[in-house]
Amino acid sequence: MDGSVHHDITVGTKRGSDELFSNASYIMSSTGQESSNANGNDSKKFKGDIRGPSLPSRVIHIRKLPNDITETEVISLGLPFGDITNLLLLKAKNQAFLEMNSEEAAQNMVGYYSTMMPVIRHQPVYVQFSNHKELKTDNSPNQERAQAALRALSSSHVDTPVAAPSTVLRVVVENLLYPVTLDALCQIFSKFGTVLRIIIFTKNNQFQALLQYSDGSSAQASKLSLDGQNIYNGCCTLRISFSKLTSLNVKYNNEKSRDFTRPELPSGESQPAMEHPAMAAAFTPGIISAAPYAGATHAFPPAFTIQPAVSSPYPGLTVPALPGALASLALPTAARLGFPVIPAGHSVLLISNLNPERVTPHCLFILFGVYGDVMRVKILFNKKENALVQMSDSTQAQIAMSHLNGQRLHGKPLRITLSKHTSVQLPREGHEDQGLTKDFSSSPLHRFKKPGSKNYSNIFPPSATLHLSNIPPSVVEDDLKRLFSSSGAAVKAFKFFQKDHKMALIQMGSVEEAIDCLIQFHNHDLGENHHLRVSFSKSSI
Repeated sequence: MDGSVHHDITVGTKRGSDELFSNASYIMSSTGQESSNANGNDSKKFKGDIRGPSLPSRVIHIRKLPNDITETEVISLGLPFGDITNLLLLKAKNQAFLEMNSEEAAQNMVGYYSTMMPVIRHQPVYVQFSNHKELKTDNSPNQERAQAALRALSSSHVDTPVAAPSTVLRVVVENLLYPVTLDALCQIFSKFGTVLRIIIFTKNNQFQALLQYSDGSSAQASKLSLDGQNIYNGCCTLRISFSKLTSLNVKYNNEKSRDFTRPELPSGESQPAMEHPAMAAAFTPGIISAAPYAGATHAFPPAFTIQPAVSSPYPGLTVPALPGALASLALPTAARLGFPVIPAGHSVLLISNLNPERVTPHCLFILFGVYGDVMRVKILFNKKENALVQMSDSTQAQIAMSHLNGQRLHGKPLRITLSKHTSVQLPREGHEDQGLTKDFSSSPLHRFKKPGSKNYSNIFPPSATLHLSNIPPSVVEDDLKRLFSSSGAAVKAFKFFQKDHKMALIQMGSVEEAIDCLIQFHNHDLGENHHLRVSFSKSSI
């Protein structure tokens, strides 16, 4: 909390942060402390939450919320874990307090989010216990709106239920960069209630699913929490709507359809679903992650895993406890395929089979920088066909390895494995190594420095078609074709974006040529203070 002046919407007065809650008629009761009176100073107790309390409490403190956060979105964070008895939203501070109906529900919520960081509109949100044991609020217009949202969404308010249009959800997975299985969807959606039936299919070139819950409130809660979320970082985005169907009719139990109420159904003639090593990549801030997020303030024992909201009465339905199931969802596939999963804290990759005549630290920085922020690169002095690349974290190392292993660079296929080193050492002062080690930690070319950067949504495998952006108005098609041809590569096709001539697609003769051109021309000075941005495209011309 800084000392600057804030305009708090709940209080409606401008004050320094030391008087943030002055003149408010709500009270937060804290253990061992008297509640503040109407003109007392609650802010000192409020500040205590920033320090990261260690004792469990029914009151949850949520920080770093987006500016346009709504009461419904805050409530949806807590809804899967139990009933919510009160809410205080401080929009001006980008913070909120949720009071759960029990300490156990609060523990489940904090425990889950300590390993599965919630993300709202590409912005990571921090969840921790509050120092306050109880939340008492006033009758201001803002608070009345919060209470109305609570009544509408909380299952405890049976007097004013908001009926879900259907127990069946239609799920569309956009930007399907990695395979999504029926089992993966079951594990994600079972967090919100009992899944009775599920069918997956492709329609209009889109991966879709129909999923039936046992009750409408579970369907409502999962739609609120999961719509717009990414299963994997930057891809596999869930778009959820209520289906017009009232029930699903499933004939076979296999990898395309499942009826958990009828385990005796035949498997049919369906072929096994394809698996891909990239499925092993455990990306955050998607729904599925391999390790607790960096900066988690609490390390909770396994007892704090969230159980399914409704335990299944059906013999065919086994829903593993979460977050363990979600956190390790990608791992069994990796283990079966022998594809290494990078443990948290390990972010150094060993690259071998390089062309020693052509490889440079800068070239590896640009290429691996497509998939994460490269901190350091070292080409080995006595074995120049090998190099170490240090990414900013283990997640980005996994992404880079899954996309670039086997791709051809300078005529040779890359071999990428996890290094035994946990960091790349810089040469000691006075011991130069011919420029073979470079520190890029402060480079302005990092693509993912900003949390929630839109570049997370543009992570694609190497392809012959490149996406160009930041093109100045004076540069025309022939200029760019000539530039890319100057590398010796063949330009097969070119197309400006119809609505925005700052962007274009250019198709090279092969993926290898595209890789070379990306390395050579990313950040190329086009004049007029415009530096070209180059990335791999998911589209072709």
